[in-house]
Amino acid sequence: MPQPKSPRLLIGLMCLAQLLTMLSISVYAAQLPRLRDLWSLTNTEAGWIGASYFVGYTIAVPVLTSLTDRVDPRRIYLFGCMLLTSGCAGFGALSGGFASAALFHALAGAGLAGTYMPGLKGLLDHLDENLHSRASSFYTASFGLGAALSYPFSAYVGEGIGWPWSFYGTALAGVLAAVLVVMVLPRANPASLNLADTRLLDFRPVFRNRAALAYTIGYTVHCWELFGMRTWVVAYLLYAQGLHEGVPVWAAPALVAALLTVIGVPVSIFGNELAMQIGRRRFIMGVMVFSALVCFSIGPAAGFSYWLAALLCVLHGATVIFDSASLTAGALGNAEPGYRGATMAVHSTLGFAGATLGPLFFGLMLDAGGGQTPFGWWAGYAHMGVVLLVGALVLWLLRAPPITGDRR
Repeated sequence: MPQPKSPRLLIGLMCLAQLLTMLSISVYAAQLPRLRDLWSLTNTEAGWIGASYFVGYTIAVPVLTSLTDRVDPRRIYLFGCMLLTSGCAGFGALSGGFASAALFHALAGAGLAGTYMPGLKGLLDHLDENLHSRASSFYTASFGLGAALSYPFSAYVGEGIGWPWSFYGTALAGVLAAVLVVMVLPRANPASLNLADTRLLDFRPVFRNRAALAYTIGYTVHCWELFGMRTWVVAYLLYAQGLHEGVPVWAAPALVAALLTVIGVPVSIFGNELAMQIGRRRFIMGVMVFSALVCFSIGPAAGFSYWLAALLCVLHGATVIFDSASLTAGALGNAEPGYRGATMAVHSTLGFAGATLGPLFFGLMLDAGGGQTPFGWWAGYAHMGVVLLVGALVLWLLRAPPITGDRR
């Protein structure tokens, strides 16, 4: 049985484990063109294989994360690693077309559902409440860093020794994450489990908790904006590049988009530190309003200059992630005893709903505005600005409170 580590060491090693599991999130995306040609897939089939990862995550996350209120989160995490490793290894070794690839990719997504929020629950269970906000910010930042590293990791390995090995590499990363958690994360205190007085998957107490729900709604809005931006930013910058000549290779749309992901890691951590000092609700509302103003400005910028468009996209990459850790910490810090896992389940599920709707509504608004036109891109980005203003209004109306460790 592992012995409790120092808080800093425990946080750091759990973040490393989270980074390892996140390497699986873009492994298929990096190999998509090659597999589409190899298996003669239609674009729709190729897209569904990519979506199956998130389908698996969505199906599994309410159950696996809620179970952490009743079962040692360490056990759930190890089960998640087993699913993730099996999915990635099975994809590399046994996939031969649409059906098998979608099945194994969904299994890997379910594995991530068993590691991401359950890992955070297990981490917070062994930390003083004053450290919860800061630990949450570092842990969620490791999600972004892992996502940023996933694509180049897969592309490099697949290009060097064959596409199956990119999946084997992420399977091995899942094994290493499991070993790390066994070594550093103590077992749960039995007295801290089974405190809920409702049945598993009864989320009514979570929805009655207005304090936590306020931050969860804010997180849904955040994911709507984040994944809407990440899905469409390269297409927007390619549109801007097509209007202007002389864009150097080092400022190409794909590289600007990569910068947006990497910049989010320190920005998210700093944002939570700032929220602790100036007031969590005030900070998040301010970020949402400012990010909305950026969204209202991006679309027309392409017509003036590629550099202006790229600069505003980089700025948006910072504002979109500035309140990410603050929102998650706010929801978990206001969770009722015995319902932290259930609160995480609702938080993650609603966040994914926002992540699904953001790219969809962006595309709908783009088409409604005339497609590849200045007004079309303005409509696509501006709709996210409207959603952000609604999110800020909800936080104000629900009077989202601070959490332990915040300066009140």
